[in-house]
Amino acid sequence: MKVKRGTWTAAHRRRARRLRLVVFDFDGVFTDNAVYTAEDGREMVRCSRSDGWGLRRLEKLGVRLLVLSTEENPVVGARCRKLKLPYRQGVSDKLSVLREITREAGLDLAEVAFVGNDINDVECLRAVGFPVAVADAYPEALAAALYHTRRAGGQGAVREFCERVAEAQETKRP
Repeated sequence: MKVKRGTWTAAHRRRARRLRLVVFDFDGVFTDNAVYTAEDGREMVRCSRSDGWGLRRLEKLGVRLLVLSTEENPVVGARCRKLKLPYRQGVSDKLSVLREITREAGLDLAEVAFVGNDINDVECLRAVGFPVAVADAYPEALAAALYHTRRAGGQGAVREFCERVAEAQETKRP
């Protein structure tokens, strides 16, 4: 299903209604994929403050959330703790961890969305029921995704997707 970036179709709504877990990559999804490095080696990233509202909206609907990141930088944990998001970082094999998490939660991968932006996300994107890439994702991630956000990573892409899913979830029962 190839659609224009940001186009939300009836097929997307159907997939969104089934979601029980949304898993996000961190760098390039919550961030704009840039890093600021101080002379002492500390790193900082830029995130969109608006994402938190979208995350809370999904949580209220009972959709579980998780950040799954290859990055080991403490900034991942700091931001996730601030957003009260469960996270796993320093993960080299994201797909194995994703399968473990879904199995432990009693979920099927068809009930999972994965939001990514880079080649290390492609396996997860191909495995889940609703693969999503942010607007400025690398071509391999875009090719593996069924939905491409209108917004870029770090520019409200997380909130955009959360709001779309919430709208679908809120209307799933007549």
